[in-house]
Amino acid sequence: MTAIIDYGVGNLFSLRSSFAAIGEQAEVTGDAAKIADADRVILPGVGAFADAYEKLCQSGMDEALRRAAASGKPVMGICLGMQLLFERSFEYGEYPGLGLLKGEVVGMEGRIGPGLPIPHIGWNALNIKRPGGVLKYVNEGDCVYFVHSYYAAGCEDSLTATTDYGLELTASVQRGNLYGCQFHPEKSGKVGLSILRAFCELEG
Repeated sequence: MTAIIDYGVGNLFSLRSSFAAIGEQAEVTGDAAKIADADRVILPGVGAFADAYEKLCQSGMDEALRRAAASGKPVMGICLGMQLLFERSFEYGEYPGLGLLKGEVVGMEGRIGPGLPIPHIGWNALNIKRPGGVLKYVNEGDCVYFVHSYYAAGCEDSLTATTDYGLELTASVQRGNLYGCQFHPEKSGKVGLSILRAFCELEG
């Protein structure tokens, strides 16, 4: 069973529906015991980094996530959930993250060049740097759906895929049993479902 962490932020039920579409059991939960018993864990997230991190900590789900990561079971952050795995974010100030992955979250403004709208919204192709893992069924150039204004930088040791948007932006990461997707698999059609299927095939 996959536990989808409920801390008041994220596309929880569309994610659960995506797991149902591939015949996998997933439960939206804020219960630390259920997260501990799960085979794998997903940290979703939409919105602002600082607010999401505060809600994660206030709910106690930060510690539940840390324990899951330390246990060796597969853990995946999605969109803002991926960003929370890093050391810090510079979204509207400087704020600490979970520090489970090396790197920081920075804004696109002033980095991607003129003429490209921010936030980056829509379908973009993946440039695969390190195949396998949750990208097991993904091919070079497959398109997925992004909605973000900030991206992970300084994360070369965990980088698995990028996307081009006036700059080579981090699209996915992996270090050990930790995975992250800046894009939304649950909004990315067949490619997104294949990523969730590959996640379900991982063993802790």
